[in-house]
Amino acid sequence: MVKIMGILNLTPDSFWAPSRVAEGQAAAAIGKMLDDGADIIDVGAVSTRPGASDVDLEEEWRRLRPVLPLLSGLRFSVDTVRAEIVRRVYAEAGPFIVNDISAGEDDPGMLLTAAGLGLGYVAMHKRGNPRTMDSLCCYPGGVVAGVLDYFRKFAARAECLGLRDWILDPGFGFAKTDAQNMEMLERLREFTVLGRPVLVGLADKRFTRGRTEECHRMALRNGASILRVHDVAAARRLLLEQ
Repeated sequence: MVKIMGILNLTPDSFWAPSRVAEGQAAAAIGKMLDDGADIIDVGAVSTRPGASDVDLEEEWRRLRPVLPLLSGLRFSVDTVRAEIVRRVYAEAGPFIVNDISAGEDDPGMLLTAAGLGLGYVAMHKRGNPRTMDSLCCYPGGVVAGVLDYFRKFAARAECLGLRDWILDPGFGFAKTDAQNMEMLERLREFTVLGRPVLVGLADKRFTRGRTEECHRMALRNGASILRVHDVAAARRLLLEQ
């Protein structure tokens, strides 16, 4: 069954302004997403939009920590590339899903940490950082072949480190042109060859050009297991139509 992951952005500068949640509004935002049918709440405290500035560890933690009690008893994920943040969240809130846009590349200790704590893990493909990724879109053998090769290597590395519960995210909008994003969406089912659930984060990306619902329909037709969305109610209605 397809799951809906609702996005809770604890940032002042995330790409889609309506998704930004100010301090004191998190409880209401979480409650609405649950009422609308979210299966997972994805909490992020660092923007990864094109051109975004870095945020240090302590500021990321300052934004995250007050929200953790609101997630007690819920299935939630934390969008972070830092193993230390994973350890702190686990110590405060118990098991959760790590949503790592760098698939462990930005912090050498991430995969071992997630594996050691027995956590679920979303591995996303990207290149560079928010300031360089738009210049790193060359895939000599084609974008689908390039991303698949990346995940075959990731699968071997994860197996060696004991990380077995992981989800594949092709990384829409990260070091891909508009045409490459659409090609990945059209050929999404090819990513299921690795036997992993496929998460798609398409909501209100530049390349969708306001056609988020249409792109979600295509993702569902082509094998998506998880939709990461801003508008949970719209995604739930879409699933009910299937």
